[in-house]
Amino acid sequence: MNLLRPLVLASNSPRRRELLTGLGLDFIVRVKEVHEDFPADLTGAAVAEFLASHKAEAYRNDLQDEVVITADTIVCVGDKILNKPQTHHEAAEMLRLLSGRSHEVITGVCLLARETKEVFYDTTKVYFKDLSDTEIDFYINHYKPFDKAGAYGIQEWIGMVGIERIEGSYFNVVGLPVQKLYSKLVEHSFISC
Repeated sequence: MNLLRPLVLASNSPRRRELLTGLGLDFIVRVKEVHEDFPADLTGAAVAEFLASHKAEAYRNDLQDEVVITADTIVCVGDKILNKPQTHHEAAEMLRLLSGRSHEVITGVCLLARETKEVFYDTTKVYFKDLSDTEIDFYINHYKPFDKAGAYGIQEWIGMVGIERIEGSYFNVVGLPVQKLYSKLVEHSFISC
C-alpha cells in the first residue's frame, strides 16, 4: 500500500490514533482547539457530520499537499444526544439511560485536501444489557469515561460485560469507521494498494 499524500490526523483521541495506525498508514497528528457547538435544529448523523466538517475547516488555511482527517462521534438514544459527561453523576445518568436498551453510535468523518472535501458518516446500533448501579459505579470509578461520548468505551470493561450485541462496525463505536475511511482514501487516490 502506498501513501500518495501526507496524512494529518486532527484528533487528540488515542483510540483514533491506534485505529489509523492499524491501517498501516503513516500520519502525523496536528490538533487545534475547536469549539464543538452545533445548530440546535440538527439531529443524529447531521450533528456528527457538521462537527467533523467544522473541525476540518479550522485547518483549511494551513493546508499544503496533505489530507486532513477529522472525526466526531456521538451517541444517540432516540432524539437525545449524549455528549461527554463532566461528572460522575452525569456519567452514571447516561449509563442508566443506555441500560437495557439500544442506542446508535454515529461517527462523522471529514477528509479535507486543497482540492476536495468529503464528509461521511457511519452508524452502529449497540444493545446494552440491564446494568446494575454497582456495575455502573465500578466502571466509572475505575475507567473514568469522561472523554467518551455516552460515558463508555466499547473496548473497556463495560463493553465486555454490558454489550450484548452490535449491528454495524465495531471500530465505528471505538471512534473511527476505518473500513469506510480506507475506501474513501482509495477512492480519492490518497492511497493506492
